[in-house]
Amino acid sequence: MARQSHPSHTSEETPLRFLFALPGFHQEERGAEVALLSVAEELAKLGDHVTVIGAGEPREGTAYEYRQAKAINRRKLEWLPKIPPFRSETVWEDASFSRSLKRAYKPSEFDITLTCNFPFSHWTLRDNGGAEAPLHMFVTQNGDWPARSDKSEFKRFSCDGLVCTNPDYERDNAPRWRTALIPNGINPERFHGVEGNRAEFGIPEGVPVVLMVSAFIETKRVMDGMRAVAPLDGVHFVCAGDGPMRDEVDALAKEILPGRFTRFTTTADRMATLYRSADVFLHMSLFESFGNVFVEAMAGGLPVVGHDTPRLRWIVGDRETLCDTEDQAMLTAKIADALKTGRGDFDPRASEFAWSNIALKYRAFAKELMAERAAKAAQQ
Repeated sequence: MARQSHPSHTSEETPLRFLFALPGFHQEERGAEVALLSVAEELAKLGDHVTVIGAGEPREGTAYEYRQAKAINRRKLEWLPKIPPFRSETVWEDASFSRSLKRAYKPSEFDITLTCNFPFSHWTLRDNGGAEAPLHMFVTQNGDWPARSDKSEFKRFSCDGLVCTNPDYERDNAPRWRTALIPNGINPERFHGVEGNRAEFGIPEGVPVVLMVSAFIETKRVMDGMRAVAPLDGVHFVCAGDGPMRDEVDALAKEILPGRFTRFTTTADRMATLYRSADVFLHMSLFESFGNVFVEAMAGGLPVVGHDTPRLRWIVGDRETLCDTEDQAMLTAKIADALKTGRGDFDPRASEFAWSNIALKYRAFAKELMAERAAKAAQQ
């Protein structure tokens, strides 16, 4: 697909050539895919030459160039054994994608490559091109464990720049890697003037709604959230997401939330409407790398109930609804308090995380890395 025309940089700036690679691009609406595609789109609008490689179909109207590299979807791989380095269905999917990525990726075409998948996409981008390989940036969207661990396959991790999505990651990794603290973000404009539409999502009218936007995997603790909502009479629990634990989630819903549970998947362009259709946002991860969903919830005017950590308060600010979510009684009480507060207006704090600002941080980091490489080359 041809890249769309956008204003170029000033004469003092040189457009950079970026490559973003992830199997879920153009076929999933998960946090990592939404975040990195948003950065890619904004960089392309700034005038950089941005290429995206993913397993999904091309889309009309993107500012970046798109190349399709086929992969086996992780949902079809959930039955496979979990052995190093194939530790999850996500890694099996990444392995299938990396073979196609290798054919679609030409190192000489790029200055900077980016991914958040480890190990196979990372290795494909990092281990090709020899001395003239582009610089490689790894984004801690799914955690910083590849950068921190020296065990097993993680010994083969390396990068030129580590994008740390929260202050904890930057503090822990700065002694070893060249780092930059760059959070995720949102498009604030998508949330202004948006009204809820429960009928569109099959959510009942006239009842309080607690919303989770989450993958159905163990670390997201969806079922713990369900158990916390269950004692609240008449409260409806909505979960937008999917994952290998879907059958367990459905079974528990029939047991403890009969007639009070709705789950579905939706697309990024409908998320603003979904948030405005709920009353409270609940997120149960104990340690989220960043979580676009928190900023989206703020933009949607929802009270945020989540696990009380300095990392989360760095995003959402001081809120009485944050708590120890492993204490179910306390969590239920906080959800009840949040329901009393109810949905409000767009939280101005969310504007600080606009994707246009985030993309500028990515570009500044890339330029720093390129300048450092050029300075080292000049000294040799």
